[in-house]
Amino acid sequence: MKLQLEPDVAFGVHPEFGVVAAVSDDHPFLDKVLRKHHFRHNSTLDLYTLADDTPHNTAVRAVARASREFQDAGLSVAADPRIMLPPPIPTPDGVHPRQALPGQSLTALTGELHELRRSSDVADVLDQILDEHHGVVGDLEEFIDTAAAWCDRLGTANGRELGQHLRTIAHHVAFLGDQLVTAQLDLAVMPDVTPEGAPALADVPLLPRYELPSVTHTARARAALSSSPNRPAAQPTSPDECPPRGAWRSPVRGDRARRWAGGERRQPRTRP
Repeated sequence: MKLQLEPDVAFGVHPEFGVVAAVSDDHPFLDKVLRKHHFRHNSTLDLYTLADDTPHNTAVRAVARASREFQDAGLSVAADPRIMLPPPIPTPDGVHPRQALPGQSLTALTGELHELRRSSDVADVLDQILDEHHGVVGDLEEFIDTAAAWCDRLGTANGRELGQHLRTIAHHVAFLGDQLVTAQLDLAVMPDVTPEGAPALADVPLLPRYELPSVTHTARARAALSSSPNRPAAQPTSPDECPPRGAWRSPVRGDRARRWAGGERRQPRTRP
């Protein structure tokens, strides 16, 4: 015998209205919870929809919070996994948009660390953060660059100043990515394994981060940011004169030693 199970609430993606919800009956509790999370009933479609200008992340949070509330009340919920796919990033005419992929959750990756024992496995987790196509470090750099371009679009002195400040922050993010690549390379070649009797990672206290870096790291950072005959110290006066950042990318299996240390600005990432 084949049982047909119908959920109390189902979330899906409508081609015109985006994220929508459907209910199995008109129980007031279902309507109350959906309205609490900004869904409104469309009598023509007999579906609950969000406002047209609802950002993707806001819609995903609305589905997650409403689902949790329904489940806490003992109701069944079904959701289309396509809800998690973000819309493509707008690109200039003639440029192929980057394929939308679900973002890596740093919370989930941090949770993975608690189950790992080998150094090489930790390096693989770092590889997900550093992936040049959809790693969170590269995404953060791209986000800051886009925010800087938004400030430039204001056409004001304050906007240009803030845009330049954001580009400086993006330089630091790029430098952070390079340092994480170095740490990942070190982890990848370490043969160390956590012993069986080691305490759980959750029981190991996290050390405070207010200590000054070691002399070696401080000297390295100063050298990376200092001026040289090939890199004058003068600050740019306009966004067009902003110096190019060094590009970096995550190492790949079989070729982990390759790293970008050149002076070319990182190009927008595209998917084939």
